[in-house]
Amino acid sequence: MTDIAGAIDYDVLVVGFGPTGAVAAGRLGRLGHRTLVIDRLTDVYDKPRAIALDHEIFRHFDNMGLTEAISPHIEPFTASEHFGVDGQLIRRIDMVAKPYPLGYTPSMVFSQPAVEAELRRHARSFSNVHAELGVELLGLVQTPDRVEAQLKDGDGRQRSVTARYVIGCDGASSTVRQIAGLGLEDLIFDEPWLVVDVRVDENAIARLPQCSAQFCNPARPVSYLIGPKNHRRWEIMLLPGEDARQMERPDNVWKLLAPWLTSEDGELWRAASYRFHALVADEWRNGRILIAGDAAHQQPPFIGQGMCQGLRDATNLVWKLDHVLRGVSSDSLLDSYTAERKQHVIELTGKIKAIGQSICERDPAAARRRDAQILADGGGKPLLLTRQEIIPPLRAGCLSYREMPARGTLFPQPRIARGAASGLLDEITGPGWRLLIDGRSNDAASILSLGLTRADMSVAAIASAGMGCANALEETEGVLASWFDRHAVVAAVVRPDHYVFGTARNATELGDLLAEVDLRRRDVPAGQDRIPDLKMERTP
Repeated sequence: MTDIAGAIDYDVLVVGFGPTGAVAAGRLGRLGHRTLVIDRLTDVYDKPRAIALDHEIFRHFDNMGLTEAISPHIEPFTASEHFGVDGQLIRRIDMVAKPYPLGYTPSMVFSQPAVEAELRRHARSFSNVHAELGVELLGLVQTPDRVEAQLKDGDGRQRSVTARYVIGCDGASSTVRQIAGLGLEDLIFDEPWLVVDVRVDENAIARLPQCSAQFCNPARPVSYLIGPKNHRRWEIMLLPGEDARQMERPDNVWKLLAPWLTSEDGELWRAASYRFHALVADEWRNGRILIAGDAAHQQPPFIGQGMCQGLRDATNLVWKLDHVLRGVSSDSLLDSYTAERKQHVIELTGKIKAIGQSICERDPAAARRRDAQILADGGGKPLLLTRQEIIPPLRAGCLSYREMPARGTLFPQPRIARGAASGLLDEITGPGWRLLIDGRSNDAASILSLGLTRADMSVAAIASAGMGCANALEETEGVLASWFDRHAVVAAVVRPDHYVFGTARNATELGDLLAEVDLRRRDVPAGQDRIPDLKMERTP
């Protein structure tokens, strides 16, 4: 397409068709926005990279209608057992117990090539999403109402397209980030590792650990992960003086795997050396250009949150872009994207770094002190953590101005009785703005009446069987009742990405909260215009 007589070709140009770009394009497509997604590669990379996802991300996949397509490629994540200097168990990281707070297994492993193919297929299923592969971004020209992108096709032909916004989902070496002049902040972690993926023969699987594991041996720290089916992954720290490329050679890989497997026990699927970094972009937006996924941040892989962070970016950004493109909110709402996601990434990366630095300790005396401290923290027993408690809430951005219980946390998803069966809450309310009410509250009926005046929100009161107001939905496991009791509130306003905007203890507080939603969602600061008349081109 070309820009004719002032028309703009697309609402959004997505650069990069990996998981983050595919989710962004699919969500934009479902919302009806004209979207072009490009990638310089012509197909899905056929080796596994990301291996873990969590219930927040699976909830988004379910909202997108992808559960049936991707479930064959996903399995529960086993607990991760951490072993100290002498091979003793010092720490165990598991998932939260049932009933699961979001309705799904909290931690999962998946096969990236198969899941990524389904994400692409889903995005392409929308007539308003156009995908072009083998296409390279050369430059961007930004003006107050659009961005013009210079593209190069696989045959070398150059052309330009225009879009109202550009999202760079084009990886750690992001061209979009470089063009937009968005710098990276070093969060100080840089370690060389070798990642090895093996398809293990059935007769050898029983000899391997039955849980994922971290071998915190100062001689050479190693991570072991159980992937779907017969996929097993080892992440092996490289030592000073070892040449990363040489260590990728199959003969050297099998030497490193000798404590567990021989070359007769399976097929070497991938061996790739990486430097595990901790980086975050200073800013995630320059006018109409935004970045997401690895373009915006990189973190060590020790609790499997790398891809999850990218998909949180996409989901956070798309609902805000939808509001702006539909005229519900001003362009300044997009400033909350950096405010929310950058702080979340920095906080989570700090926790991951602490775990990684503990695992990577090379000094034997310091490693023994580490083991003793972790056991002491567990009361003399292996310390038990859940992956879910490591994930922080949102702390700033498009949230209530006031401090209140549960603000910025993920809202739970209870199972709701539907005749003889049950279904999940999102199936009833949808994933837009929602007002959820404790149906057991004495003033539930009046709060429900107040909520029903809102045409822009799904509204529902929820209670256990026989304990709620007449119009309450019936939850089957007490997940939401427990949540309301824990936070001592009777209502919650929830955003389209399932984060709690704010909560209320009574009808008066709810009225104030709903007024604040309108103010924050419009987010129109007077006299501000962030969109510069700026020409930006790729540095040769």
